[in-house]
Amino acid sequence: MALPKRIIKETERLMAEPVPGIKAIPHEDNLRYFDVEVHGPSQSPYENGIFKLELFLPDDYPMTPPKIRFLTRIYHPNIDKLGRICLDVLKSNWSPALQIRTILLSIQALLGAPNPDDPLANDVAQRWKEDEPAAIQTAREWTRMYAVSENR
Repeated sequence: MALPKRIIKETERLMAEPVPGIKAIPHEDNLRYFDVEVHGPSQSPYENGIFKLELFLPDDYPMTPPKIRFLTRIYHPNIDKLGRICLDVLKSNWSPALQIRTILLSIQALLGAPNPDDPLANDVAQRWKEDEPAAIQTAREWTRMYAVSENR
């Protein structure tokens, strides 16, 4: 099955104009699958971390959002133990005008600004609200354990 022009164009743009701190490489055998790396934003508990994600473009993309999840463990109120992400642009606010790069930028921004009021990991969100410094410390430790290159 031929890839839609839209996916080809987006992939070419991602390769030609990479987003700072984000790498998205399509699989050679299936150009709808991407291996993604997102660098944790500076001044966040995820700073210096490199998080691996997988991204898949469903057959009806761009009418439906890409499927994306974290493969690297992360302590974050909007990302659950399975790596699923609670982000409005992946659900209710999805628009076919959005692109892979905008989604990846939104995910990177989510790392810089966790939102415990719209949680996917309720236990993490609860801790974030009750003791934010401790939650941030745990997020830093998990980043060091699971996302810093010398530990991978």
